[in-house]
Amino acid sequence: MTGDAPFASPALPTPLATLTTAVPDGPVAVLRWRRRDGADGSDTTSDESTESAGNDEALDGDGAVEGAPPGWRPSAGSVAALPGPAPAQWLVGVGEGRPRDWRAAGAAAVRALRDAPGAAVGAGDGPRAATLAPARPEDLPETADDWASLALGVVLGSHRFSVKSTGPGARVTVHLDVPAEHHGTVERTVELATATARARDLADTPSGTKSPDWFATTATDLVADARGLEVTVRDEAWLAEHGFGGVLAVGGGSSRPPRFLELRWSPPDTETGAAPDAGHVVLVGKGITFDTGGISIKPNAGMADMRTDCSGGAAVVAAMRAVARLDVPVRVTGLVPLAENHVSGSAYRPGDVVRHRGGTTSEVTNTDAEGRMVLADAIAFALEELAPDVVVDVATLTGAMKVALGVRTGGVFASSPDLRTAIVDAGAAVGESWWPMPLSEHLDTDVDSTIADVRQAPPGPGGIAAALFLRRFTDGRPWVHLDIAGPARCDSPHEEVAKGATGFATRTLVEFCAARGLRRSP
Repeated sequence: MTGDAPFASPALPTPLATLTTAVPDGPVAVLRWRRRDGADGSDTTSDESTESAGNDEALDGDGAVEGAPPGWRPSAGSVAALPGPAPAQWLVGVGEGRPRDWRAAGAAAVRALRDAPGAAVGAGDGPRAATLAPARPEDLPETADDWASLALGVVLGSHRFSVKSTGPGARVTVHLDVPAEHHGTVERTVELATATARARDLADTPSGTKSPDWFATTATDLVADARGLEVTVRDEAWLAEHGFGGVLAVGGGSSRPPRFLELRWSPPDTETGAAPDAGHVVLVGKGITFDTGGISIKPNAGMADMRTDCSGGAAVVAAMRAVARLDVPVRVTGLVPLAENHVSGSAYRPGDVVRHRGGTTSEVTNTDAEGRMVLADAIAFALEELAPDVVVDVATLTGAMKVALGVRTGGVFASSPDLRTAIVDAGAAVGESWWPMPLSEHLDTDVDSTIADVRQAPPGPGGIAAALFLRRFTDGRPWVHLDIAGPARCDSPHEEVAKGATGFATRTLVEFCAARGLRRSP
């Protein structure tokens, strides 16, 4: 689908590296990874291991790698190009072999391959290809999770969102000789990596193209290969008929009307459509396709990256695709309220009172606190219509959370310690970091309004205040709020994360649902 003229629309999905256990035909580059031999940073090696690595990896007396640039060490993600005729050869560092080190090594390897001159690794516009292998036997990954982390780094490291006239670039093929007993784990991880990349695509698309309708239509196309996943898109007339006052208020200032996206997954392999005791998980993602701040307008510096303000919604869409493709044995529904928060004569105002789905009224005090307005409607809809066992909302909600936790950790608020722990554990299993945050009871009364049921942007610590506002719409039911304002965007690339939208939270959502699917009644 094309965007609104004159805006350029990306070709989605962005090509990703293909992993194969078969050696590719044609010119094949060679990438060999090296572990660091000592946790203290030293890199000494025995004569036996030197011989097994080959002469070009032999170490001289001070620990340098022969043939590599002076001073190179195999720290995680470091790359050294080795001299010699084509095909190209590189050494890639794996550091101490922690999960993040394997991800960094995989990403660094595929980026070296992707960015190399085409003549070194392939001809014309065809796929670039390489073999990725250990430099020495002792450099092999020790566990299935290590192999999976390496594979995730390769796939996500190859992602480079682009709207350039030259196109997205060639797809690369990487031969990785994964032991047969680990194939299942690696294949699952590739699906998670692909989901993360799809979330990046949706979040990074420029907002000139990305209207609420574009997002809903493109998301529908991107999940079309997920068998059994049902999708419904509702328009502004449906939203008005069903009382979505928050979504309509936020989207009222834009010439491009809001939408409401619903994705439904029920596993087909059981009589009830779900694993015993798994229940029904509802995921709710903030889908603000662009955020000017509304009448409470942002400064220019704070507005430039607001195409990614739909990162929560993008994570939900991508997670739902992966849930279906992985046949997760639990019923899951994804909801994405979509709106563009713009400035015009029809924009909602500070001082307005908005009636949400379900009847609760909100006093608007800051039109730039729009995310919680659309999430409130979707949460209320979920509780009234879907009978969920738990609701998980995810959003780039507050700058305060970015200040508190930085740009690599998401904040998790939950109605119970068990739910907080489940999110933290799910994130740790897939390489995403979460920090438990309090729902401070002494601040709860600040959410009260003198003229409405609740005050939209109460004073106090911003991340906690926003979570307490959302809690008013949960009716005391099991609920998790994920604030990803920090890690949803990246300015300084690290490990498998490139500049731009990160797709953060996508893998955690899938893992959280999968873990509930493994539950069984006592």
